[in-house]
Amino acid sequence: MSLLLIVILVLALVFDYINGFHDAANSIATIVSTKVLTPFQAVLWAALFNFVAFFIFKDHGVANTIAKTVKEDFITLPVILSGLIAAISWNLLTWWYGIPSSSSHTLIGGFAGAAIAHAGFHAVNSEPIIKTVSFIVLAPLMGMVMAFIISLWFIYSFRKGALPKVISLAVILLASLLIYQAMETDPTKLKGHVSHPFLNIITDTKNFKWMLIWFILTDMGIFTMFLGSLNTASATLYLKRFQLVSSAAFSIGHGGNDAQKVMGIITVALISSGSIHTFSEMPVWVPLACYSAIALGTMSGGWKIIKTMGTRITKVTPFEGVAAETAGAITLFLTENLKIPVSTTHTITGSIIGVGATKRLSAVRWGVTINLLWAWILTIPVSGLLAAGVYYIVSLCL
Repeated sequence: MSLLLIVILVLALVFDYINGFHDAANSIATIVSTKVLTPFQAVLWAALFNFVAFFIFKDHGVANTIAKTVKEDFITLPVILSGLIAAISWNLLTWWYGIPSSSSHTLIGGFAGAAIAHAGFHAVNSEPIIKTVSFIVLAPLMGMVMAFIISLWFIYSFRKGALPKVISLAVILLASLLIYQAMETDPTKLKGHVSHPFLNIITDTKNFKWMLIWFILTDMGIFTMFLGSLNTASATLYLKRFQLVSSAAFSIGHGGNDAQKVMGIITVALISSGSIHTFSEMPVWVPLACYSAIALGTMSGGWKIIKTMGTRITKVTPFEGVAAETAGAITLFLTENLKIPVSTTHTITGSIIGVGATKRLSAVRWGVTINLLWAWILTIPVSGLLAAGVYYIVSLCL
C-alpha cells in the first residue's frame, strides 16, 4: 500500500468525521431546541443510530453512485486527494461560520472539480451529477411537503369526533399496503438467512428499511387516534417521547446516506491503486470505518449549525419536531433506495420549513432560509474550483 493511498484513506475518514460534527445539527437540532434531550445526550443518541445504519444499509447504492461521479479511466490518486482536501476545506469554513451546507455536495464537487482539472469536462459522468444537482431542489421539497402534510394531520387529530380516528386508521392501512408493495418478496432475491418464508421477507436487509418506515407511520397513526382525548400537557409529553423515535430514524437515514459517500471515495481509491479491481470487492473494513468515523464526528457536535437549524429558521415545538424528523427520515430512506446521494442538511431544512409553514408563511424566517439557499447553490461549484486549484498544486508536488 503506497504512502499516497494511506494519506487518502486517512483524509477520507477525517472528512467523514468532519461530516459527522458538521451535520450533527441535522439529526439533533429539533430534539435539542424542544428540550427533549440535552445537547450532550442528543449527540450520543444521534451517534448511536448513525452507527446502527451499518447493520441496515447493505447494498451501498449511494456509495456506488458517488464512485461513478468521475469516469473510471480518469480516476487517479492525485484527483481523489485534491477532491478530499477541497471538501474538507469547504466543510471547515462553513462550519466555522455556522452555515449548514451540504457535506455530500462538497465531496461530489471536489471530486468532479479535480477530475476536470486533470482531464477536462469529459472526465465527469453527467448522469450522477444531474441526479445530485436536481435533488438540491427535490430533496428539501420532498421533506417540506411531507412535513407539511404530517403537521396538518397532527393538527387535525387534536379535534374531537370519529373522523380524525378514521383518517389515522386509513393512513395506517395505506402505508401498510404501499410499503408491502415496495418490499422484495421474490425468494430468489432475498438476502435474509431465516428458514421461514415470512421471516425471511421481513429480515431481508433491503426490506428492513421499509419495515422501519412502516413502524414509524403505524406508531404515529395509533398515537394520533388518541390525540383528541389528550389535553395539551399530556400530548406534549407523549410527543417528546415520540421525538426520540423520529430523531433515531433520521439519524439512521443520515448515517446510511452520508457514510456511503466516503465509502464510495475510499473504494475508488482502492481500485485506482490496484488494491481491488471492482466496486463489489469493497472490503468490510471500509463501511465499518466510515460508519464509525461519522458516528464519532456526530458525538463531537457542531453547535453553531445546531443553533441555525434549531432556532433561526422557525420556532419548533415537540409535535413539529416529530413531523420534521419523520418527514426527513422518510425522504432519506426513499432516496437511498433510489441510490441518489442527497443532502441531509437540505432535507431537514426543507422539513423544518414545512412545519413552520403550517402555522403561517411568516413563521418561517425567509431571510435565513435565502442565505442557506445561496450556500447550497455555491457548494458544488466552489468546491469544484477549490479542488481544481488544489490539483494543480498537488500535480506540481508529485
